[in-house]
Amino acid sequence: MQSTVNMVISKRLLWVAGAAYPLHNIARVYTFLLQPRRGEAVARFLKRLVITLSVALGFTFLMGLVRFGASEELEGWLTLVWWVAVLTIVWALVDMLIVVFSKSHHVLAVESNGRSTALVTAPDPATLHQLVQSIAHAIEHPDTELQVRVERLMIGSPSNYYFGDTVNMYGGQGNVGMMAP
Repeated sequence: MQSTVNMVISKRLLWVAGAAYPLHNIARVYTFLLQPRRGEAVARFLKRLVITLSVALGFTFLMGLVRFGASEELEGWLTLVWWVAVLTIVWALVDMLIVVFSKSHHVLAVESNGRSTALVTAPDPATLHQLVQSIAHAIEHPDTELQVRVERLMIGSPSNYYFGDTVNMYGGQGNVGMMAP
């Protein structure tokens, strides 16, 4: 069950749960589909798999070279290395599956002039689009008041999702995301 929060516009402030955003500081209000980074999660798992297996196989090879004096202690270390490798692979697999099976969310984002952003969701995207219009109207008409219940966005780790706009850049060298004056 999703928890709901109040979104209130009153006296030139937008309240989202306990956070207040002055209407004159709102830089952008928009909706988008918050999607998990599934491809990156699979690539990260494969990278971890290759590194883990390479390290384990490297230790196995080195132990094989040293094993000419065959001691029980070396076998114990080799068993430990492979247990750590298996546990690391299982952890990486679980980490990947959490992202792969995460669902996408339609969200409303309110960005301020600073670094803060409020994200909320609703059962249907049409409600979010209507809220964007209502907030934009309130920015232009500060005497507007509004109160609505929205759903709190429940995601595991924000780093597993794509946020913001997608920019395609063609040509050039050393692009750092800044525009020259």
